[in-house]
Amino acid sequence: MHRSASRLVLSAAAATSLLLGLAACGSDSDPGAGAPAAAVAKGTVVVGAVSNGAARQTVLKVPEVASIRAELPASVRKSGKLVVGLGFLPAGSPPIGYIGTDQKTLTGSEPDLGRLVAAVLGLQPQLTNATWDNLFIGIDSGRTDVGFSNITDTEQRKEKYDFSSYRQDNLGFEVRKDDPWTFTGDYHALAGKTVAVGSGTNQEKILLAWQKQLEAQGKKLTVTYYQEANSTYLALNSHHIDAYFAPNPSVAYHVAKTAGSPQATRSAGTYSGAGASLQGLICATTKKGDGLVEPLNDAINYLIKNGQYAKWLAAWNLSNEAVPSARINPPGLPLSNS
Repeated sequence: MHRSASRLVLSAAAATSLLLGLAACGSDSDPGAGAPAAAVAKGTVVVGAVSNGAARQTVLKVPEVASIRAELPASVRKSGKLVVGLGFLPAGSPPIGYIGTDQKTLTGSEPDLGRLVAAVLGLQPQLTNATWDNLFIGIDSGRTDVGFSNITDTEQRKEKYDFSSYRQDNLGFEVRKDDPWTFTGDYHALAGKTVAVGSGTNQEKILLAWQKQLEAQGKKLTVTYYQEANSTYLALNSHHIDAYFAPNPSVAYHVAKTAGSPQATRSAGTYSGAGASLQGLICATTKKGDGLVEPLNDAINYLIKNGQYAKWLAAWNLSNEAVPSARINPPGLPLSNS
């Protein structure tokens, strides 16, 4: 993700309660970070385990694929494990990575994909949780094999890392469930609306640009800010704002957590975090030239072709971020926007 976008995922998640004070339990050295709740038997991965309702728990069968395992660097194959780096300390970031209801197991879309990929490769997943900066230090030093941590592909990062894309990097509009308004990508639909956004974020930058364009056409878009997400959702439910513009995963999380309640919301559409000219992509991230990106890419494509990928996304309510195939080092955010 963009560093600025990641702040809002964290703040939105923090406001929707649950487990965030527990996230510090999973660290680089904590064996609980890779606890077996989501990998109960060889060839079986339980997606959405201990997620406290943020995901639909789904049992997936994932066989080892010998031809893809054979592509691994000999050192990784010999180790028998895939060290998966996550950057969700100190607070956690539902639904992409946080500590589960057992107060020790890393759950979320990103840890689960790491487990699925490891199963295809015939490796034991070893999940390590760190701060965002230390995640990359782990990859740089070789202590971590691959980062699955909502990492956006950028041209600047490509100078040091190889990427395998597995999800769209999207922003989303969240509205009240009974509001029929939908955003289809045309900013003109925002005329007359009042939209909340996090200050200093990538989505604020995009929204303010749209506001300026609408003003030039004699139309009004009101942009408003709240100190934390609870206040934002209170304003949304009381009709003081029309929508909340936030990272799509945090929208999906809040929609899942409020389903069936008087405060229920829905996703009203998504928009690329890279802007109109490029679809942003979230990628598995490895040290450049270490030989891991090809087998990782093939493992993700195996999951896509055989259906486990779609079920993983659906379990975490992220089907609207699906990609048709994984690609190695696809076009990323340009240096001017990294």
